[in-house]
Amino acid sequence: MHPMDTKYKILVVDDESAILELLTLQFQLEGYLVYTADNAKDALEKLLYSPDLILLDINMEGMDGLTLCSAIRSHVSVPILFLTARVSDTDKVNGLLAGGDDYITKPFSMRELIARVQAHLRREERSHVKTKGRFLEELVIDYGSRSVFVKGNYVELSRKEFEIIRLLSMNAGQVFGRERIYERIWGYEGTGDDSVIKEHIRKIRRKLAVYTEENYIETVWGVGYKWKKHP
Repeated sequence: MHPMDTKYKILVVDDESAILELLTLQFQLEGYLVYTADNAKDALEKLLYSPDLILLDINMEGMDGLTLCSAIRSHVSVPILFLTARVSDTDKVNGLLAGGDDYITKPFSMRELIARVQAHLRREERSHVKTKGRFLEELVIDYGSRSVFVKGNYVELSRKEFEIIRLLSMNAGQVFGRERIYERIWGYEGTGDDSVIKEHIRKIRRKLAVYTEENYIETVWGVGYKWKKHP
């Protein structure tokens, strides 16, 4: 299955030449433009090509994938998928805090990797569709520009933090379990979802609390979370 009408650009960063060659061939066959880098310096230079998605090996020599991800995330908003030989709950949380969006564990199924990439690109495409905003007395959510303001103050959020706010706020009053949030935002079921969602909710609350005492995201104990429904 080929990607959508636009020819998407993928940057693959891995210090194993065999992996670079394999992924380049496979994604070119799927109709993508593929750029490669085998170290962080080369990867930073290839960002000039404005890739639509980045596949990033965590365990590179020199600057590792997590450090590189942290370095570029403030300048790059596209999905970043980590390639890793192993992943624990702690690794997931660290990677997500560094700005990553997903994990692919080596050795990986090429069909699954391609499906994951396509899912992230479709989600990214939908996120750019203009939708109405939500306006409360002190809080404004602009879904089109992916921005949140509290009392006129811009709240700096990661991509995933905003996606969680979007999901909950557009379904105010509806309870979402942590697994459901994970599946809706990350697009697949995995292990360790609780720790990932809890950490994101904690960070969202902390950022909003700088400007307001209102708790917009309510915890439904033993079930999940919901956006507070305002009259």
